[in-house]
Amino acid sequence: MRLPFFFIALLFAAYSIAQPFTLPKLPYAYTAYAPNIDAQTMEIHLTKHHQAYVNNLNKAIKGTAFESLTLEEILLTLPANGADAIRNNAGGHYNHSLFWEILAPKSNQGPCGESLTEAIKASFGSVDSLKKVIFSAAMSRFGSGWAWLMLAPNGELCVVSSANQDNPIMNFSVERGIPILGIDVWEHAYYLNYQNRRADYLTAVWDLVNWSVVSQKYDAAKSNTNLRSRLNSPTKNKKKGQ
Repeated sequence: MRLPFFFIALLFAAYSIAQPFTLPKLPYAYTAYAPNIDAQTMEIHLTKHHQAYVNNLNKAIKGTAFESLTLEEILLTLPANGADAIRNNAGGHYNHSLFWEILAPKSNQGPCGESLTEAIKASFGSVDSLKKVIFSAAMSRFGSGWAWLMLAPNGELCVVSSANQDNPIMNFSVERGIPILGIDVWEHAYYLNYQNRRADYLTAVWDLVNWSVVSQKYDAAKSNTNLRSRLNSPTKNKKKGQ
């Protein structure tokens, strides 16, 4: 039995419509990250804070040109002004999704890959030196934000920080690159367990970094020449003063 043409067209249209963004699942149980990060913090962080970014992003893009774009494309084409709801929530969704991916309990962590190890040595001298640079970026970020290890368009590893839910992929970022490791320094990431002791939290979360996943992200970023080329193009829509 052949389906009527209009029914086929309706099915195709429904399939073509961009699906709403959804909350990712944690790779491990909430309790698996303890004692470095307690289970209550992990659950609230994911199901309350991250979920809010997802919900608000879907609301903000509804009926706009961004509705049909991937999350990465949204970040690449955002204007610096006039789309704060999309900027904050798209950034929040992207940043947290990466954060969950690169964390793992000790028993589930894999080693740093050879290519990333060599790149870290070339840019920072050692993993310990990289740690100091990232901690410095995270500690000096006033208020809320993120510290990033990213692959710059020229192929070098760099450490940068960003305010709020901004990140280096965004169209108007001063220092652009592909993030391969991100550390959340919003207080909601650590306050229940560490209160205002950001340095203690950084030490704890560093021990949860799964270098096997970070290495995979580094290799993927290196091979993504199209994205690196786009990030290397003149930045549009910068705010005044940037």
